[in-house]
Amino acid sequence: MRKLHYYILLTIVVVLFFNSCEKVSPIGVLVSGTGVEDRVKMSYLYFKQHKGEMKVFGAFEDEYTFLVGADSHMTTDTMRMAEMFQIGIDNKDLLYAHLGDIADTKAEYYIHLENTIMDAKKYYADKNYQKYTLIEDDEEFTYYADTLSEEYYFDVDDIPLPFFPVVGNHDITHNGWALWSNIFHSSFYDFYVFIGEIDEQFVFDHFIFLDTANGTLGKEQVDLIEEGVLDDRNEEQYGIYTRNTFVFSHTNIFRPSSLQFASTFAREETFFLLNQFVEWNASIVFCGHVHKWDDQEVGGVRYITLDSMSESNNPEPGDYLLRVHVKRDGTLTWEKVHMNYTPKK
Repeated sequence: MRKLHYYILLTIVVVLFFNSCEKVSPIGVLVSGTGVEDRVKMSYLYFKQHKGEMKVFGAFEDEYTFLVGADSHMTTDTMRMAEMFQIGIDNKDLLYAHLGDIADTKAEYYIHLENTIMDAKKYYADKNYQKYTLIEDDEEFTYYADTLSEEYYFDVDDIPLPFFPVVGNHDITHNGWALWSNIFHSSFYDFYVFIGEIDEQFVFDHFIFLDTANGTLGKEQVDLIEEGVLDDRNEEQYGIYTRNTFVFSHTNIFRPSSLQFASTFAREETFFLLNQFVEWNASIVFCGHVHKWDDQEVGGVRYITLDSMSESNNPEPGDYLLRVHVKRDGTLTWEKVHMNYTPKK
């Protein structure tokens, strides 16, 4: 009887402990006290206020490319993240996407992440902008000019680095949402890449980023999707045509093998997502979380799950990034991209 009382007491203590600080997902992964409903509400407020600010890119060449990485789990070793930026900038990829779990939640790690992003901005600015120096009243000022858009930036900090992440479960552990959102602001957003005018239609490619860090969309996000928040410009009657749609999620939809975690979406949400991706006419849905490559097609939609680019998970050099090639005629191809960095032992 004493043992029974002990186990009952222990169970109560454990339940109280997790209820008082963090929640636990069905697969035992800690997730933050800031749930998906609150994150999406905060993100949507930011999304509404800033939609359209440097979120539409032009791609007027015969082909543009974008780079995708996943699950970097960055701590104090920043070299894989720095390498991803360098690979993307050197290759002139139009943008770089990340599928969540960008850092293991700790303020120190996010300071390293911000410094890495700032270094990437400087490198990106030197590669893509004209740099000028002004002298006024014996003070020296530096500014950058974008010759294509004719925009001017007086500080490298103001130059937009085309880096777009989704939030992952490790990003929000121990209330890490405050750290993540301080840098990236919104976990739920979209933008367009303008291809040009083809056959008297303005042609766009659509990029959609979902908040699936808790392994669920949540009611708020489902409601916004059903309201058409993410497809409000896909209206061909106005001469606007969305050609390719790319969707980015942290949580995987499908299980690469019996050795990996199954998706944590509820059955109803899985069906909702599968139907929604078809309705969006999605070309590719990118997923992370399980640290394993997978590539399959369901209902005419391609689902690609990426391996982890983390130094600790994959310390040896390997193919941890994905580059997507988008031809002007809409044809898509993709390739794995090799990363060379190995941590010092």
